Amino acid sequence: MFPAGLKGLLAWTWFGMKWILLLLLLWETCIFGQVLWWRTHNPDQTSFMRARAASLQLQRRPPLLPHPWVPYQGIPGSLKQAVVAAEDSHFMTHHGFDWEGIRQAYRRDLRRHRFVAGGSTLTQQLAKNLFLSERRSLWRKGQETLITVMLEATWSKRRILEVYLNTIEWGEGVFGCAAAAQHYFHEPVRDLTPMQSARLASMISRPRFYDVHGNSPRLQDKTDRIENRRNQVAIPD
Repeated sequence: MFPAGLKGLLAWTWFGMKWILLLLLLWETCIFGQVLWWRTHNPDQTSFMRARAASLQLQRRPPLLPHPWVPYQGIPGSLKQAVVAAEDSHFMTHHGFDWEGIRQAYRRDLRRHRFVAGGSTLTQQLAKNLFLSERRSLWRKGQETLITVMLEATWSKRRILEVYLNTIEWGEGVFGCAAAAQHYFHEPVRDLTPMQSARLASMISRPRFYDVHGNSPRLQDKTDRIENRRNQVAIPD
């Protein structure tokens, strides 16, 4: 038998845990409901957009550029191929997680003795951009994993790629392929050339840096490599 004081503490602990579990369940239910809504409705803003807008406002810098939505069929195939080639070459065959990519990224991190490469797929990146933040933590990674499963279970690959291309960050205050095409090339996204598409794809890993350092030799090298392997990847019809 437990002493009366200890029994009371255990009862309150169990009561508190039940409420925490209930709140977590409600939170995940809300996220899942949003995922289902966005399967057929385009998001106006993402968590990343709101964070960047707030940061720019605090710095008294210009706000986010207009980012009109471009339907999947209006995005050139060269940009779709370039982005998949640059960020997730196994996009069409995995179910949200590229385990080989994760294994290779883990090995790179071990060699560098710090967390550098995450091996994230397009779906994982989209989950983070839609709902989470840039801050790295076990909680955020767990949320990213769960949302990735939700997206892959309820969205088509075509929808995942469409939303990704319309919401990804492409520079300081630049979100989505329409804003990127206008910002860097002063033309509509439908008129992008294959080389311009490869250049945009090469910027995704460090968009704000390459927005300022557009003449970087490393960026040109990445652009050439992406253009050379662009036709080797599959994309949704």
